[in-house]
Amino acid sequence: MSLAIFDLDNTLLSIDSDHAWGEFLLEQGAVDPVAYREANDRFKRDYDAGQLDMNAFLEVALKPLAENSMEQLAAWHQQFMASKIEPNILPSAEELIARHRSRGDTLLIITATNRFITGPIAERLGIDELIAVEPEIDNGRYTGRVNGVPSFQQGKVTRLEQWLENRDDSLEGAWFYSDSHNDLPLLELVDHPVAVDPDSHLRQVAESRGWKILSLRD
Repeated sequence: MSLAIFDLDNTLLSIDSDHAWGEFLLEQGAVDPVAYREANDRFKRDYDAGQLDMNAFLEVALKPLAENSMEQLAAWHQQFMASKIEPNILPSAEELIARHRSRGDTLLIITATNRFITGPIAERLGIDELIAVEPEIDNGRYTGRVNGVPSFQQGKVTRLEQWLENRDDSLEGAWFYSDSHNDLPLLELVDHPVAVDPDSHLRQVAESRGWKILSLRD
């Protein structure tokens, strides 16, 4: 039995759930139609280029959580799951998860997208363990701030190490599946790094190091 770690966006899903949530909010008329779209698209380009300012991104991304009630957010998320997430869950990803589950591996999603968005997605995929950006909650509402270290780039390693401190699991024999060169710090740490439908930078690294390259979109 080993630890099987999965990135979420563009790995188990065929989309980026963070960006898709922004598009969903635009469709609901919940955010400024010009400024928010420009920021949402710009941050996505910066992420793809490995140049994302995570603090600046989170300031924008978490603001709608702080501006709306938990009831409204829950209603929106239910619609979001049906319209944006369910059609973009990759069947081959579910098969991959099932193979690791049948081996008795511990399943973990680690993502730079926040827990509000990703918690229900992990539940839908049947994965109990989730490391995500943690939006702060105070008096029953989101504050727009972040608790702890964002699970992004080297932050994924930091958060995973914190998670392991409280468990019997270790990284011995661990797998990590990701599409993004932003995840190189963690890919380099595990025994079984797997590049899943990788971006061009990650594909080059994977090929040069002899890492397994896998497509879940075939």
